[in-house]
Amino acid sequence: MLMHSLDTVKTRQQGDPHVPPKYTSLGSSYYKIFRQEGIRRGLYGGWLPALLGSFPGTVLFFGTYEWSKRNMLAYGVQEHVAYLTAGFVGDLAASIVYVPSEVLKTRMQLQGRYNNPYFTSGYNYRGMPDAMRTIVRQEGFPALFYGYKATLYRDLPYSALQFMFYEQGQSWARKWKKSRDIGWEMELLTGATAGGLAGIITCPLDVVKTRLQTQVHPEAAVPTAETPGVSKSGAVKDGHVKPTVENATQKLQKRLISTSSPSTHTPQLGAANLNTSSVFTGLKIIYKTEGVGGWFRGVGPRAVWTSIQSGCMLFLYQSILRKLEVYIPMEERNLA
Repeated sequence: MLMHSLDTVKTRQQGDPHVPPKYTSLGSSYYKIFRQEGIRRGLYGGWLPALLGSFPGTVLFFGTYEWSKRNMLAYGVQEHVAYLTAGFVGDLAASIVYVPSEVLKTRMQLQGRYNNPYFTSGYNYRGMPDAMRTIVRQEGFPALFYGYKATLYRDLPYSALQFMFYEQGQSWARKWKKSRDIGWEMELLTGATAGGLAGIITCPLDVVKTRLQTQVHPEAAVPTAETPGVSKSGAVKDGHVKPTVENATQKLQKRLISTSSPSTHTPQLGAANLNTSSVFTGLKIIYKTEGVGGWFRGVGPRAVWTSIQSGCMLFLYQSILRKLEVYIPMEERNLA
């Protein structure tokens, strides 16, 4: 949760629909969100679904990872293959929990505060319960699983790479230290390095995932100026959409996605939208309209966030495993 604000900055950079984009560098984006929207609904928008999804998702992931890894190693599967495959299987098991929480979290992060005057995301939820009700009512229950395939395409290789790098780093550290106990410093370093490298490599998939989950879909499209409940200023009476007259008359079916990266040109209005549910088509569209820089939007905050999150998580994971290894044999001896 401490790193949630970095994830919010990353989400704003990746899903910014404005032309030119409002959020570019990590520092300026962080300060702008803090100054304009504050901490709770700005930098920490979407913290509740993130918290509610993280615990059961983590339990499912590590339980499945450890079980599948140990079984594969016991059957003689090569170590690197076992670590990689266990990461895939663990993330697949956890996806049934964290994908809906990701949809809610990502939309609320992109939206920011309710009736946000500083950033137009296409969404305007009062909070997590309202977001869930609105999504299910306007887009149907399957909308909670928007970007499911994209999330798996991002997280399966991320987890596999993370644990492959981590286990290899642990092996090198033990050889260098000539001891099984490598110390807390190396524990944190190997975990942070593994997470950071995996986060950078999978950033293009993260960009596609963010955009797929935050697009305004046809069934929840912005109403036209003649729609009842929409004033000339663009506010909707039920408080869920705040279009302007200009974008209302355009009858957009999708929220416009900025097609410039911070380091390239600023395109004109009407540039290609990410109007697809295909991950590979999305990658092609981003590359054609933004170049390689578009694939790596938000890579800075993503690298920092995944490094710190991975270092802390894997350090705690190893600490708990060591405690269990001491506790479980004692229990077995007592039972005998």
